[in-house]
Amino acid sequence: MDFSRDENHEAIRAAVRDICARFPDSYWRQLDRASAYPEQFVRALTEAGWLAALIPEEYGGAGLGITEASIILDEINRSGGNSGACHAQMYIMGTLLRHGSERQKREYLPRIASGELRLQAFGVTEPNAGSETTRIQTTAVRKGDRYIVNGQKVFISRVQHSDLMLLLARTTPYEQLADKTRGLSLFLVDLRRAGTAITVRPLEMMINHATTELFITDLEIPAENLIGEEGMGFRYILDGWNAERILIAAECIGDGRWFIDRASRYARERVVFGRPIGANQGVQFPIAQAYGHVEAADLVRYKAAWLFDRGEQCGAEANLAKLLASEASWEAANVCLTVHGGYGLAVEYDVERKFRETRLYTVAPVNNNLVLAYLGQHVLGLPRSY
Repeated sequence: MDFSRDENHEAIRAAVRDICARFPDSYWRQLDRASAYPEQFVRALTEAGWLAALIPEEYGGAGLGITEASIILDEINRSGGNSGACHAQMYIMGTLLRHGSERQKREYLPRIASGELRLQAFGVTEPNAGSETTRIQTTAVRKGDRYIVNGQKVFISRVQHSDLMLLLARTTPYEQLADKTRGLSLFLVDLRRAGTAITVRPLEMMINHATTELFITDLEIPAENLIGEEGMGFRYILDGWNAERILIAAECIGDGRWFIDRASRYARERVVFGRPIGANQGVQFPIAQAYGHVEAADLVRYKAAWLFDRGEQCGAEANLAKLLASEASWEAANVCLTVHGGYGLAVEYDVERKFRETRLYTVAPVNNNLVLAYLGQHVLGLPRSY
């Protein structure tokens, strides 16, 4: 790994920062108050080509690596925005790119890259399965040249603002499987044609992520929209989890730096008892401690991305990056709120908004307890705990 200054990376940061400058804190504050989707911001990112970063040039994208994609999301969050509004398109892309047919890639990727289509919804989680994905109950039954899908999904974000959705459904009953990781299949759903087959119920959440619950009744999906082989869908989404972990880690790093920047600025400017509060070790040291943890997590993020882009095994590093970055950002959030005192709870300071947003990442898209279980079993060789 090379830790010297990378001009290309700095150029990406500067370009993304310029876009973010057009969408100040007040923009995100207003959206949060109205539980609205950042349509203008997402459009600006799309038009600049940043949401097509991972799409190869032959399909109209930028052909960048996961390292560069992570820098984009990092910079959005450090600028005070929330890249959760559109990050899924980046990590979902890999599943279509690696496992989709050439016809599917030619038909969809160029239009996703141009912004004509959005692929920002991922239908996996179910009320009765939770993190045990192999237990999902939504079924897809083959009838001629179509699959008929019935079931329910929960915590599905951005479906109302997306044209396409990747959907995981059961094509073989669970009890008929010797290998429980098989029997699930992945489909590309055209939401524009779903009609009344998908009922969307918005969920009121602590954060503004356009989160919904889906009720699917006799949804018809053309067989040609099956991604890869029938029954291999779980393996396909596993294949994309390392990219997801790395990108989520980058968002947390961006959040962490935002909190450190705001806490440090306030501690320099806020004068109590005749001196800046940042002169007090009780204020200064926690900020410095949080800064150290954010920077350390960032190194693991870059190592995971470096390995991923080289095509090397990076499961341990990707999971560790997500674990450390989410915990570091949450630590920084608490420090920032404490430094601001009562003002940290005031909406106009934006601390409470970012505080809520970054809290998500210790429990989603994978709970940190499951990350610890993965590291314990697959890295440390300990007995399986679940």
